[in-house]
Amino acid sequence: MKQKPISYLLSLTVVVMLVTTAGMSYGIDKGESAKKDIYTPRPKPQPHINGPLVYGCRPGHPFLYRIPCQGNRPITFLVEGLPPELKCNPSTGIITGKVPEKGEYDVLILARNSKGTNIRKLKIVADDQLALTPPMGWNHWYAHYDRITDKMVREAADLMIKSGMADVGYQYINIDDCWMNAPKNNDSLRVGPLRDEQGNILPNHHFPDMKGLTDYIHSKGLKAGIYTSPGTLTCGGFAGAYQHEEQDARQFAIWGFDFLKYDWCSYEKIAGTDKSLEAYQKPYRQMGNILKSLDRDIVFNLCQYGMGDVWKWGGEVGGQSWRTSGDLGFELDRIFDVALRNSEFRQYSKPGEWNDPDYIQIGWIGNASKQGIPELTPMPAETQYAYMSLWSLMAAPLIYSGDMSKLDEFTLNVLCNQEVIEVNQDPLGESGLVIKIDTERFLMIKKLEDGSKAVGLFNRGKNTAEVAVDWTMLQLSGKQSVRDLWHQKELGIFEKKFSAQVPAQGVVMVKFSKR
Repeated sequence: MKQKPISYLLSLTVVVMLVTTAGMSYGIDKGESAKKDIYTPRPKPQPHINGPLVYGCRPGHPFLYRIPCQGNRPITFLVEGLPPELKCNPSTGIITGKVPEKGEYDVLILARNSKGTNIRKLKIVADDQLALTPPMGWNHWYAHYDRITDKMVREAADLMIKSGMADVGYQYINIDDCWMNAPKNNDSLRVGPLRDEQGNILPNHHFPDMKGLTDYIHSKGLKAGIYTSPGTLTCGGFAGAYQHEEQDARQFAIWGFDFLKYDWCSYEKIAGTDKSLEAYQKPYRQMGNILKSLDRDIVFNLCQYGMGDVWKWGGEVGGQSWRTSGDLGFELDRIFDVALRNSEFRQYSKPGEWNDPDYIQIGWIGNASKQGIPELTPMPAETQYAYMSLWSLMAAPLIYSGDMSKLDEFTLNVLCNQEVIEVNQDPLGESGLVIKIDTERFLMIKKLEDGSKAVGLFNRGKNTAEVAVDWTMLQLSGKQSVRDLWHQKELGIFEKKFSAQVPAQGVVMVKFSKR
């Protein structure tokens, strides 16, 4: 049936219906968050479409995209301009099908409910590049370590929908280490043969049906990620991919995974004393070529902690993102140093190729010194806003790694500010430029595709301090409209200079637009 144009649908009378309030209230325990300062306003009842403005995929492969949209449910979706190979479910906003032939497809998304209508453009780019904006999702590691189970992963997928995270663009549900069998482990249900007689890798008892798991995640419009190492064993001592690289990658594709984290770990023993650039590149080039040959899109995350200046060649070997440093772990007082270090490689950040300074660790995260049992982060509220601001301004992947079952209102407030996320997902893909004012204060300036600029005014000090930015720093002129992105409000028209009182260990994040 021929699709009605959006201009036609806009003229239709919207039928008033009973609606749920999923967009108005997260339905999450407020708990400790009630004691903290909530910056982000709650979502309005009207539809508000979020997510990237550009989406990369490879011709002929399966296509899956859930339209991120806030607002009271039910919401009806329509996408105008979709190629015939793709279809949108009007009640879920999930687009499925087969990626069309090479080309760019400009589509228009409409979302409406009893409270109003919203429209947003999306460019689908069918070509060789994936992750044209930084990946967004969840990874289990810092919450569950080697306790991860199929049930926990399914629960995370459920909560990504229920919490509203999917409505602002989070889409990957990624399993980290410890899903395979190990030669030895404290949990006997994680011990067993590493492979079957045909050499196929074997999931442990806690993951009885990998295809069923990815099908469950996909049924929600979300994507599934998996983990392995080019070594014989993973960091946790579980089966690695060494000498089974292609067999494992094809198994991941058969199971239906959409993301692969490839962790150096025990490959150190295989590389030995060879510290050449070729030695660092070899396992990643091999896997990158294999992934390109598969019949589905799998985003490739290189996890080798910045060795060999990976930011210079990660894209060349087929990666879409790469870690630029070691694990953040529970040493979250280092986020400013990690971000400043990561920003030194800003010139290598671009669509499809992202510097990754590690995961977002707020809310309940596992303390490695206490058997990884999740605890509420001691990080001050102001620093959590700075954390999310830094990652967004750097165009870093936004992968949350806390306990999804303990999300509270404050944590969601930090994770789900759509205006801050929009800075991260800007199609230009620029990583913010750092300008240091003194040892405690600095700016991070990110140019956006529409010509505006997002700026973080950061204060690492122990006391509130004024941070100022003038137009020469921003390479701007004339009157500028300034918007506070965290509080989502206009601050007024400024000329030549803007300043703000920035809380200790905190941020004021604003957007400058030509008046």
